[in-house]
Order: sequence, then C-alpha cells, then structure tokens
Amino acid sequence: MAKDLTINYEGTPCYQIHFRSNFEDLLTCFNTDIKSKYDNICIVTDSNVASLFLKEVLDIFKNTGSNVTSFSFPAGEENKNLSTVNMLYEHLILKKFTRNSLLVALGGGVVGDLTGFAAATFLRGIDFIQIPTTLLSQVDSSVGGKTGVDFNKYKNMVGAFYMPKMVYMNLSVLNHLDADNFACGMGEVIKSALIADKELYDWLKVNSKSLSARETEALEHTVYNCCKIKGHVVEIDPKEKGIRAYLNYGHTLGHAIEKLSNFNLGHGQCVAIGMVCAGFLSAKLGNISREEHEDIINLLNEYNLPTSVSGLKAEDILEASKSDKKMVNNQIKFTILKAIGEAGSYIDFSDEDLLESIEQVLN
Repeated sequence: MAKDLTINYEGTPCYQIHFRSNFEDLLTCFNTDIKSKYDNICIVTDSNVASLFLKEVLDIFKNTGSNVTSFSFPAGEENKNLSTVNMLYEHLILKKFTRNSLLVALGGGVVGDLTGFAAATFLRGIDFIQIPTTLLSQVDSSVGGKTGVDFNKYKNMVGAFYMPKMVYMNLSVLNHLDADNFACGMGEVIKSALIADKELYDWLKVNSKSLSARETEALEHTVYNCCKIKGHVVEIDPKEKGIRAYLNYGHTLGHAIEKLSNFNLGHGQCVAIGMVCAGFLSAKLGNISREEHEDIINLLNEYNLPTSVSGLKAEDILEASKSDKKMVNNQIKFTILKAIGEAGSYIDFSDEDLLESIEQVLN
C-alpha cells in the first residue's frame, strides 16, 4: 500500500499526504517533500504515544543530519492549553531553535493542534509536519491547517490557520487504539460521508465488520476518502468563510456536550450525539426522511458510538453552544443536511427548535 494525496491551498499544491502501512517510507517521503535543511527538529508527542512510537520516529529523523530532540507532555484534552505551549516554547528556546527549525507532531488531535499552534507562533512561524496516530486525527484534524488550544473552558478558542509541510499516515498504528478511541474516529468518518459522499456512507453500512476489524484495505479506503473530502473542502474555503463550516456538522451541540461532560466523553462520541440532534433538525426541515434519520442513528450504533447522553440539561447544552465560534449576529450558524451526502447552513432555528433537538439525546 502506497497512496499519496496532494492538498492544494489558494489554487496551488501545498503539501502531500502519504498513506502507508508502516514507518519505513517516512525518511524517503520527508527527503522528497521537504526541500529545507533544518538545524533542529523537535518531535512533539504525548505520554501515551511516546511509549509506543517515539523511539522509532526519533531514530528515523536522526538520519536527516539535524539535531533531534523530543518534547512529551501528559496525554489528555485537559493539557491542550497555553501552559503546555509555554513549556514547549521554553524547550525550543533552551535547545536554540531558530526560524530554520522544524516541529514534528507525533500523536492524535491534541498533539497535532497544539504542535501546529506552537509552530505558527514560535518566532512568528516555523515549519511543522504531521504524523497522526489516531483515526480521528488521520481523517480530520491533521488535514486542513487548523491549529489551536483550549482556553479555560472554551474549546479551540485560541489558534491559527497554519498549513503543515507534510502529513504521513502509518495506518498500522491504528491497531494500538482502544475501542473508544477507534469509535471516536468513526464519528468523524460518518460525518464526512454524511456531508459530502453518499457512496462512502453506503459503503460504511456494508463494510462495518471489516472496518471494525481494522483490515488494512478497509482502513485505507476510509482514511483516504475522508482526507479527499476534507482536502477538497479546505481547498475551496481554507479559512472557513463558507462551505468549510459544513465540516462542523454535529459539532456545535457536540462541542457543548463535550465541554459540559468535562471531556469524559471523547470528541467523536460527542460529535455523534450532536449529529443525532442535527439529523433531527434536518428531518424537521424536510431535507431527509424520518427513516433516513433513523438509519443514521443505526449506523452510529453499528460503530459503537453513543446516540444519547445522561446527566445534562437541555438548557445548559443550548447555553454552552452559544459560546461557539460559529455564531453569526448572536445566532448559531447551524450545519444541517440537505440530503444524505450533502450539507448546508441554516441560521433560523429558534431556541425552541434547538431545545427540541437536544431533548432527543437526553436520557
């Protein structure tokens, strides 16, 4: 298996995504894609990923001729904050990193977002590459140049649009994921299919056994097609002025649930619950049938994703959603389905509409 996908930015090729089944091609891809010679390279990772893959990746980058260091921080969304970024800045300063240095994000979405933000802001911007190690980060967060950290209780409130120089996806690392983390990735996979690719949606319904068993061909088909969807959207709308907002399907209420659950539920799990709300509203508008809405819920269940949540109040979820970055004139710019495989935006939902949709997912 060796596929590559070019991601364009403002009409010109920006970086390559490499899909591989191991790390054996990492140095070759790096030397082919990256024309710069870096004085220093820092591999940024978290405590979970460090024990699995850091040594192998460190050894590979030592062959670049650069000075190679690593920075690891405790795993978890609660550490995706400016305090961790400050510690990374200090590491880079003490190791004498310059504008001719490189950061390598080795990990899931937390690592990728934080590393990208540090790269965008350290010395007003240095290069970075992504080596995503979760399904969620491979199909979503590592593609498109969104970087950032959480600020207090507000998710991804501080960040920058900043493109990587390369993305390398070793699909075999997904075998190390536990069931919950794999399911979280499937939340974003199903979202991608719902907003842009009915054929992928139908494929997911037929191939749940091979994909859940993490068969290589099924993983490649899934990750490649999700990256193609996101790459196409980002190329058209790199800074979320228009259709890139469609990628937020399920996220507005999902982010609110994620925050109110104190991140005890994973991002993809909360997006799944948010998609049930958004699907209900899409059906209420008459864009999809009630049967199609039920079909979506069944598919989420098939991939071990939650479709309801306990211990929260509808009013609290609605209020939390109003701190979302996607507000327009004090109204939520809500992503809905026009049909299975096609998304749109809607800003005319009343609080009563939204509360009714939230009630669908409360136990």
